[in-house]
Amino acid sequence: MILVDTSVLIDFFKGIKNSGSVKLETILKGNIPFGISSLIFLEVLQGAGSIKEYNLLRTYLSSQRFYNPIDAVESFARAAKIYMSCRKKGITIRSTIDCLIVETAMENDLLLLHNDHDFELIQQVVPIKFY
Repeated sequence: MILVDTSVLIDFFKGIKNSGSVKLETILKGNIPFGISSLIFLEVLQGAGSIKEYNLLRTYLSSQRFYNPIDAVESFARAAKIYMSCRKKGITIRSTIDCLIVETAMENDLLLLHNDHDFELIQQVVPIKFY
């Protein structure tokens, strides 16, 4: 199973062709199962440029499979530890949300499809698998 990150969805919806958006096109054409998390849902919706775009994105994204952290306390604590471990190695992660997305992917044994350099940095600290 695949967890599709905000970075890929935004590029895909904007029609930007890159590795991530092309892979998402392949996933969609091949009817390959994928999903998002509630935080990815939030990030995409908050970037909507109008109420019409917001409603369109909300309707489409609401129909997708959702993967979320398994435990409301422990999952967040492990995500914080990922952030802290990166920082101790001199790696600055711009968004704590990315650490929770990584933790969600690992807990649910998902491959992460992304177009965000922070995930490459996080992979230096934890064994996240990419699509």
